[in-house]
Amino acid sequence: MADENIIVTEDLARVREIEFVSAFAGSITKLMEAIGVARKIPKQAGAVLKAYKATGTLGSGEVAEGETIPLSPYQTQAVDFGEITLKKWRKAASAEAIIERGYDQAVDMITDEMLKDVQKSIRKDFFAFLATGTGKAQGDTFQAALAQAWGKLQEAFDDDGVACVYFMNPLDVADYLATAPISIQTAFGLSYVENFMGLGTVILNSSVPKKTIYATAKDNLVLYYVPVGGGDLNEAFDFTADDTGYIGIHEQADYTNMTATDTVVCGMRMLAERVDGIVTATIGAGA
Repeated sequence: MADENIIVTEDLARVREIEFVSAFAGSITKLMEAIGVARKIPKQAGAVLKAYKATGTLGSGEVAEGETIPLSPYQTQAVDFGEITLKKWRKAASAEAIIERGYDQAVDMITDEMLKDVQKSIRKDFFAFLATGTGKAQGDTFQAALAQAWGKLQEAFDDDGVACVYFMNPLDVADYLATAPISIQTAFGLSYVENFMGLGTVILNSSVPKKTIYATAKDNLVLYYVPVGGGDLNEAFDFTADDTGYIGIHEQADYTNMTATDTVVCGMRMLAERVDGIVTATIGAGA
């Protein structure tokens, strides 16, 4: 009879799954901290996420003695954030590939590469979302464009002491970075600089088009996600996820075709309460 504490194949698969989700969650949590995203809203079954924008006009305030003070007309308008797409990926390594290349090369190395590609997919969706911002700015140089974007954010969020975050292509700031005494950090495949030129946090990534800067207030961003580690999804499927619940993975052996299969799911969407609070600044004279 086998010792009850012996480590079996299923236990090792569980360890690999935990390593996968921990690597993902640790990286994206660090990015969320750099960007300043404090609001993370899990998707609830049957719920539709909405934001409300208040609009109106304040009266002049000049009211003669004894006259009725006129009402200032204000109203709220609902903004529907829409739904999240649960993305699904799967890969399989054959028994022959494992025999030929070894388990580490046939399965583990490919799983690591798959994690990087999942991160790329999420980054791509995020930058595509930033491009939908309606604020506009322009400057002849990247410093000028960055300053103009900062100015537009101060104007848009004039009620707040706004903390800003900017996204730009590293090639647009390469000359400045070569001589500036700054510290570049990395998270989720992105490089970032905190307190850049005293204007806020700058995220550097080649997914941002050249000669373009995306800027917004940190408090304007919201992470909306499908909780993979609990809730309704886990009632039907057995995914390994960490405490964040952002991503899940399930590894199993399929004996019908002798393959080791990994299934990965993730549903994340970055949103903004105010689309007009996302500014696209163009770098270049006469742009």
